[in-house]
Amino acid sequence: MALALPLRHPARLSPVLPVVAVVALLALPVAPGGEGGAGPADALSALVVLFCAVRLLRARSRPLGRTAAVILGLPVAGLALAALHAVSPGAGITGLGRYLQVFVLVPSAVVLLVRGRADFRLLAWSFVALAGWQGAVGVHQYVTGTGASYQGEDIRAVGTFGATDVMGMATVVSFGLVCAVGLALGRSATRERAVAACCAFALSVPLALSFSRGAWIATALTLTVQLVLAGPRRAVRIGAAVVAAGVVLVGGLGVGTAMLQERIDSITQVTDAPDQSVTDRYTMWAAATDMWRERPLTGVGLKGFPEYRDGNASLALSSGSDTEGAGAAYRRQPLLSPHNMYLLVLCEQGLIGLLCLAGGWLALLVCALRGLWRARGAGGRGLDCALVACGLLVWQLVDFVYADIGGPSTVLTAVCFGLIAWWALVGGDRQAPGERTAVPAGRAAPAGEAALR
Repeated sequence: MALALPLRHPARLSPVLPVVAVVALLALPVAPGGEGGAGPADALSALVVLFCAVRLLRARSRPLGRTAAVILGLPVAGLALAALHAVSPGAGITGLGRYLQVFVLVPSAVVLLVRGRADFRLLAWSFVALAGWQGAVGVHQYVTGTGASYQGEDIRAVGTFGATDVMGMATVVSFGLVCAVGLALGRSATRERAVAACCAFALSVPLALSFSRGAWIATALTLTVQLVLAGPRRAVRIGAAVVAAGVVLVGGLGVGTAMLQERIDSITQVTDAPDQSVTDRYTMWAAATDMWRERPLTGVGLKGFPEYRDGNASLALSSGSDTEGAGAAYRRQPLLSPHNMYLLVLCEQGLIGLLCLAGGWLALLVCALRGLWRARGAGGRGLDCALVACGLLVWQLVDFVYADIGGPSTVLTAVCFGLIAWWALVGGDRQAPGERTAVPAGRAAPAGEAALR
């Protein structure tokens, strides 16, 4: 009698594994002094989009429902118009490709490749794993004095992203922390929730050592929102435990450094006594607002901010920011964006572009929250996915007040929006993890469902 081995057929492997590979490639070190352009993860994300397109053509199925297609495709209208008004054809094509990658193509591919909540959790855990690796590198940089320069010392934790992308590690660790908290607050197995809670606690250390005030604010607000959405009673219990732990660690044991305390105190001084980085940011915000006033509907065109910056900025703006350390020599990095995503879109794409892009984000937020209420009403099944998706979106919307897209970690933002969109447009409507809802004959499958068969 033949021996039947329980081998897993290759066709049954999750189609989301290429997306996991995109996340994994962000663990590779960035070349010192790199310009922060497209990297291996960006190239693989393009192949993932191509893989998804070929898969859909072979299946000959309608990929997205009407609502999903409108929400995911909404930014295209504003982007196409802004590309036509770019300062040069090359700038228009480059900017259009980058925006489509981050906010349309990669998110759509993730929506179509995620088959169920198990795949969603796999991607969420890949975020946590990447954050753990980058955080470990960052802590080592702080301890050994091999990080980016901060106040004359090479102690700033930047992970493998280098001194030219000091926000890269902070963003990755924040994403991992938000995912870990969402997984810990869900209704999964006790062991899984315990591991997620431990990961969240551990990731708070490299996040603190990143010295990124914007990431701190966005993470604190997001974790508060996640706790409230998980339930008022749990929020009170966990909040009290966190406060108690903070008092013991900081007050009783003296954990922390003078530089870290000074950085925290500077958050409350951004209006009274701002440092040069805050002054530059305020100046660029004012310049972006002036650009928008010149062309309120269409903006100055994609990649237009650097061209119009000096003509609209005051003398308070410095020539650039100093970067050094983490294996890179000293260099003066030019200020090419206002470090505010909303103002960047407003000045380059005008009101039309901002309404299209931000309108899609708000629609995703409404749909994600609706899916969360359904998950809570279904006995908490899928609550972890809901908290992860809502948390990632809240973090991104808050962080966009202090930052914009750019650098190697931008592709992770694209995957993040894909996770959010899947839960908001597909996953929140399902009855149980991995459960497939029967579609009556003659009706179209829900968004993304046709591609899952």
